[in-house]
Amino acid sequence: MQMSSKLAQKLKKLPTSPGVYIFRNNAGVILYVGKATSLKDRVSSYFQFNTNTRIDANDANMRMGERPIEMFIDQVVDIEVRKTETVLEAYILEQDLIKKWQPKFNVDGKDDKSFCYVVITKELFPRIVILRKTELLKVPISNFQFLNKTQFPIPKFSNELNPPAGGENLKLKIEPDRVFGPYISKKNIEIALKILRKISPYHSKAQKTEKGCLDFQIGLCPGPYAGAISKEDYAKNIRGIKMILEGKKKTLLAKMKKEMSAYSEKQEFERAGKVRNAIFALQHIADIALVSYSMKHETYNKNANSKIFRVEGYDISNISGRSSVGSMVVFDNSQGELTENKSQYRKFKIKTIEGANDTASMAEVLGRRFGNSWPKPDLIILDGGQGHLTAVRRVLKNFHLEIPLLAVAKGPARKKLDRYAFGSVPEISDEIIERVRDEAHRFAITYHKKLRGKDFMK
Repeated sequence: MQMSSKLAQKLKKLPTSPGVYIFRNNAGVILYVGKATSLKDRVSSYFQFNTNTRIDANDANMRMGERPIEMFIDQVVDIEVRKTETVLEAYILEQDLIKKWQPKFNVDGKDDKSFCYVVITKELFPRIVILRKTELLKVPISNFQFLNKTQFPIPKFSNELNPPAGGENLKLKIEPDRVFGPYISKKNIEIALKILRKISPYHSKAQKTEKGCLDFQIGLCPGPYAGAISKEDYAKNIRGIKMILEGKKKTLLAKMKKEMSAYSEKQEFERAGKVRNAIFALQHIADIALVSYSMKHETYNKNANSKIFRVEGYDISNISGRSSVGSMVVFDNSQGELTENKSQYRKFKIKTIEGANDTASMAEVLGRRFGNSWPKPDLIILDGGQGHLTAVRRVLKNFHLEIPLLAVAKGPARKKLDRYAFGSVPEISDEIIERVRDEAHRFAITYHKKLRGKDFMK
């Protein structure tokens, strides 16, 4: 495929951040909209396939659900990208733009009955449920009279709502207050809501009780029917999720910061602390589950491999500066889920730093690591604090790299991890963060003891 110099230049300048990409033809018509964990990696992969394997655009046997990019890639003459802070926001923006523009290669061949919608119910303590279009059609028509077109836009590739007459056989007895959608992938929106629910918990069961509710026990349900949360605070949780689904994260963060300040002024420090924690979680949305699912189910062209999500953890170990060593451990999803890949572990004997200087030692380790041609990580986790983060940021800048960083250390109470982040940190659970940190610590200690033993024998 002959690529224009203008298009080639755009590909070179693509950012490595998450976001949405838009393909247009020479008439300016939008052909396709997609999301990406790394815009540069994802979009560039489309232009690397072997032109000998092109598929005839008239091949009726090709299923559009498999995203045969070869069918239209030679029509692409312009690319627009919109960066987002997280993959979750990229997904929400992608779905919004598909709904707005209905590009041919996103819509053709799709069964609109499989589209799904997020419904926020009209109750004292609203629930959030996901319904397919066929299920949504079973909700009584009276329940949609208060929904305007902007709240519930029906795309032209779907039929008008036409619930069955009578209503005696209706299975879904819910009253919607707000409907979002359509979303093409039910699994993706399920993952998105699971991520958001950790930040803004809500009651999801039809039963108005928390008795025997596992979600309540593990903190996903705030317990409105157990009196564990006020109606006002519950409404804030629901409003937060609405704003995220509307693409208004910045507005939401501004409101939360204002709320936190108000609590602080009233010396309601516990409530201010909860809002502060929610702000941090929202600013560092952990969407690794969405990343992993997207990587597993998005089809790349025939000559481009699916991207492996890679997390690297680092730690320094010494006694009073003696036998100082560094460790690098790797977790990736090469086996399906994010877990240790011990064949990629590396250890470093500190060479340039004298005495106990963990921060400088960490910088040496990262400098030596990026002096090698090993696969680049999608996230770096450091066992340390703000000083370690700052030192490694300088190393990455020297190598002209933009890689999200997360420094974690035990807080003053030693019961939770203090976090210091830089860049667009992808979703990663507290459990995985601790596993990476602990594994880096274990690997460093093991190597340190080995060197110390050799020194003792000498």
